[in-house]
Amino acid sequence: MDLQSIVRVSFSALGRNKMRTALTMLGITIGIGAVICTVAIGQGGSEQIQQQLANLGDNLVWIEAGGRNVNGVRTGNGATKTLTLEDATAIQNGVSVVKAISPSIDNRVQVVYNSLNWNTTYHGEGPAYFQVRSWPVGSGSAFTQADVDSLADVCVLGQTVVDRIFGNEPPLGKTIRVGSLPFTVVGVLAAKGLSTYGQDQDDTMVVPISTAMHKLAGVSWLDDIYASVDSPEDIPVAQDQITRLLEQRHRIRWDQPDDFNIRSPQDVLNAQEQTSQAFTFMLASIASVSLIVGGIGIMNIMLVSVTERTREIGVRMAVGATERDVQLQFLLESVMVSLLGGILGVVSGIIGSVLFARGLGWAMSVSVWSVILATLFSAAIGVFFGYYPARKAAALDPIDALRYE
Repeated sequence: MDLQSIVRVSFSALGRNKMRTALTMLGITIGIGAVICTVAIGQGGSEQIQQQLANLGDNLVWIEAGGRNVNGVRTGNGATKTLTLEDATAIQNGVSVVKAISPSIDNRVQVVYNSLNWNTTYHGEGPAYFQVRSWPVGSGSAFTQADVDSLADVCVLGQTVVDRIFGNEPPLGKTIRVGSLPFTVVGVLAAKGLSTYGQDQDDTMVVPISTAMHKLAGVSWLDDIYASVDSPEDIPVAQDQITRLLEQRHRIRWDQPDDFNIRSPQDVLNAQEQTSQAFTFMLASIASVSLIVGGIGIMNIMLVSVTERTREIGVRMAVGATERDVQLQFLLESVMVSLLGGILGVVSGIIGSVLFARGLGWAMSVSVWSVILATLFSAAIGVFFGYYPARKAAALDPIDALRYE
C-alpha cells in the first residue's frame, strides 16, 4: 500500500471518533501552549533586561566615592572627599580601554518657572555624559566643553521636569531658576522612563560639572566618575586598571580599604537575566510535564484503538497489507494527533502570551525557533508514544485477528 493510501485510511480512522481524537489532542495542545507562553514571556523579560542595560550606559564603569572611618565607625558610600577632577583626567589619560569619561556630582534642588516649581535632582556632568550614559538629547542640544570652561548657567532637562514646570509650553531658550540662580534651558533629554529599580529616570536635570561644583554645591570633590569602555569584555580590565591607578593616586596601602567603589551595572543586570532565564527554564520544565501526560494519553488511546480494530487489522492483512503497512498506519495516526495538537498549542501559546503581556504589562517575545521546535517536539511525542501501539498492531496474527470478536 502506498503512503497516500495509508494517510487517507489514517485520517478516516481518526474521523470516526472525532470526540476521542479531540480530547487526545487536548493534552498536547495544553502542554505546547504552556511551554510557548512561558518561553515567550521569559524571552521578553530577557530582552527587556538587555534594553535596560543599554539604557544605563555605553559599557559603563561607575566609580563612586566610598565610605570613611571616623573614630572606628565606617560611614556609607559617598562620604569621602578624595575623588577629584584630577582623578577623572588621570583615568581618561591613563586607562587605555576608557574611551569617554564624565566626572559627576548630584543633589536635590528646587527649579522654578513662572508660578510653577518642582523638586528634582541635578547632575553636574562633563560634556561626554550623554555619550557615556547612552542618553541622547531629544530636542535642542547638549552643553559643550566651552560651557564647562566658562561655568555657563545652562541646563538640559529631563522630560518629567519639562512636563511639571512647562506643561505644553516649549522649554528651549527659556530661563528657569535653579535654587537662586537663573539657568537657560538648551536641551531636553530623550525620555527613558522607569529604571530597573522603579525610579523615574526623566526626573532630572543636567548642568556643566564646573557650574554644579562652584555655583550650586560649592565643593571641590566628586561624587562619582562615569567611564565608558570600548566593549563589554573590557569592563573587568578597566575596573582593575582604574583600581590600581586610584590606589596609587590616593596613596592607599595594600592593607588599607579603598576610599572608592568601582561597579558595573552590567553585573547586576546580568545576574537578573540569569535569574530570569533559570525561572523561565523551571516554569517551562513544569509545563512540559503536561506533554508527557499528553503523550501517555496518546499511547493509551492508540492501544484502545488497536484492541477495537483487531478484526479490521486481520482483514487488511488477509487482503495483502504487510506488517510495515499496519505499523505505519497506526504510527501516522499517533503523529497526526500529536502534530495537530502541537499546531493548536502553538496558536494558543501565542494568543496566551499576547493576553498575558497586555493584561499584566509584561514584555513578550515569541521566537520563530521556539515555534519550530515546539512543532517538531509534538511530532516526536507522537512517534515515541505511538510506536508501541503501532508495533503491537503490526505483530497481530492475521488468523487470530480475524477470529477476534
